[in-house]
Amino acid sequence: MLIPIRTETPIRRTPWTNYALIALNVLIYVGLDWLPSPALAQLKQALMLDASWPSLYQFFTYQFAHGDIMHLLGNMLFLWVFGNSVNAKMNHLPFLLFYLAGGIFSGLAYAWNSDAPLLGASGAIAAVTTAYLALFPRSHVTVLVWLFYFVQTWQLPAMVLIGLKVILWDNILAPRIASGPSNVAYEAHLAGYVFGFAAAMVMLLLRGLPRDQFDMLALWDRWNRRRAFAAAMSDPPARAQAQYGRVARPVSGTGAANAAEERQLDQVSDLRLRIAEALEARQVQPAASLYEQLVGLDPKQCLSARSQLDVARAFYESGRFPQAVAAYERYLACYPDARDIDDVRLLVGIIYARDLVRFELAEKFLAAAAERCPEGPRREQALRWLHDVRLASQRSG
Repeated sequence: MLIPIRTETPIRRTPWTNYALIALNVLIYVGLDWLPSPALAQLKQALMLDASWPSLYQFFTYQFAHGDIMHLLGNMLFLWVFGNSVNAKMNHLPFLLFYLAGGIFSGLAYAWNSDAPLLGASGAIAAVTTAYLALFPRSHVTVLVWLFYFVQTWQLPAMVLIGLKVILWDNILAPRIASGPSNVAYEAHLAGYVFGFAAAMVMLLLRGLPRDQFDMLALWDRWNRRRAFAAAMSDPPARAQAQYGRVARPVSGTGAANAAEERQLDQVSDLRLRIAEALEARQVQPAASLYEQLVGLDPKQCLSARSQLDVARAFYESGRFPQAVAAYERYLACYPDARDIDDVRLLVGIIYARDLVRFELAEKFLAAAAERCPEGPRREQALRWLHDVRLASQRSG
């Protein structure tokens, strides 16, 4: 038996919605199943999804009723392990809507092929589980391995645990091998898995969720770029054209230069991934050191907006001011339409003036910040610094 107990994904926002969903499921179970009352038994029956003739409200209510205590505990364990990270990534209202939509889609798929009543949060939680897979595919999950007297914890890749064990084995292969009828709604589970993964991928694609180098779409993009590059470089004339431009002539063989270029591309991809992993683990100083290696290989490299700012801030906090302004200036170049662009421009001007004593460059950034900042404290701060910098520049001149 493999029981997931936690993930390695850092949670940067308290998942209040997931806590509330768990509490609501537990309270409803206690109210319906632990309080002996014929009226409550009838209410539970009404909350179930009557697949033969469902009412609209039942597509919502069936998600919060459970058959027994083990049904409830199993569902809540999976919701706790995977739901906290997904809630933190999606934020509260989007996560609630996603959760309910996963349950509705699972209920529709189940009702399409069955007439038996349905209850439980399994479909919605299945959607949350594969959303976790789409958002954090390279993460690891700690599982409790329990086999008779053998009890131990292992760490398994999320893709192995969710893709092979939970989906393929538990919901496809094992039910076919088992003999006898089952009261598990595998159709609802599978529909939830499909919905959760597809919806999360669409949200990533449409930028409805914050992107990073860690999600499934980023992994797919890196694989596709490597495949396209390898296909293009397999043709000697194309390889020569990429290396030498218009003066290229057809060549044969791989060549040392092309091998070096491929090694550099691999190094860049590896460094970007290691930076993302370090930042995800909140190891900002190691991430900054890796970033230095990255721009040493390719000065035009730029991280995601949030990661670029995290690295620049790490340089500044460690007193490495030239590296800090270089990282901030790269952010300005790569994200000219960012909402905080004026704040970053002001900060760069202040660093040049206060920490690097380079008044000419400071004046350039402070003047731009004073011109573009709206009326308010930021603009006043930029004007004060600009005034002081110009006075200091005149004195030094």
